[in-house]
Order: sequence, then structure tokens, then C-alpha cells
Amino acid sequence: MPLTLADFDYALPADLVAQAPLSTRSASRLLVLDGNCRTDADFVDLPQCLRAGDLLVLNDSRVLHARLLGRKESGGRVEVLVERLLDHHVVLAQVRASKSLRPGSRLWLEDALDVEVLERSGEFFSVAVFGRGCRAA
Repeated sequence: MPLTLADFDYALPADLVAQAPLSTRSASRLLVLDGNCRTDADFVDLPQCLRAGDLLVLNDSRVLHARLLGRKESGGRVEVLVERLLDHHVVLAQVRASKSLRPGSRLWLEDALDVEVLERSGEFFSVAVFGRGCRAA
């Protein structure tokens, strides 16, 4: 059975999410997996954890501010999670609201962005971003 986005949805207490890098980066924690054995370590222990033939994957991606909070024209709260940019003014996003949004729905995000829902495709919405105080003609 294929995985869905809901398979990766879980509650994570806010105090367990790093808000900024540690001042001493080498003090970062490291989870070491060896078969079914898991061990907590420190990042400085990494060289001792590696063996010949191990694959080390480096993730140099940056975290984007992709979760935007706002409100609908009706005043109801909405949360928009940007999945990807489709062009300079349109994004593909997941939208959480008390009621599903229809094409043409207008949102005001982060007290700065006017957006309009263009269409829905499965769990994603195409959303046009018009910037501060702008609306589609």
C-alpha cells in the first residue's frame, strides 16, 4: 500500500524542535543506528561511528518559512503550507481551514500577503500570491 502524507503526521512538542542552531555546532546530538540498535551520541562522535563501506549522506538543504498563518475573508483561521513554487506568483500548497476552500476564495496571510485560491487538485491547492494589499483584477 502506498504511503500518504498522513502517514508522516505526528504530534511533536514545540520544545523538541530546534529554533536556531547551537552556538557550538559540534555539540549537536546524533542518533546512531546500527541494525535495530539505536544509540544517542554527540556529533563529535561521528568519525568513531563510521566504518569502511558506510554511506554518509549530507543534507545541505535550507529550511524555508513555508507555513503561513492567516485568515479567510470570513475571519476564520487558515494555515497554508507551501509545497513548491509553480511560478513567480503561484504556489502549490496544503491548506487547513475549518471548511474546504473553493476557487476564488481570498486569504490574508501573515498580516502581509493577499492570496487567492485558484484550484484544488487532491490534497493540494494552487494559490496565487498578490503581495501586500493587492488583489487580482
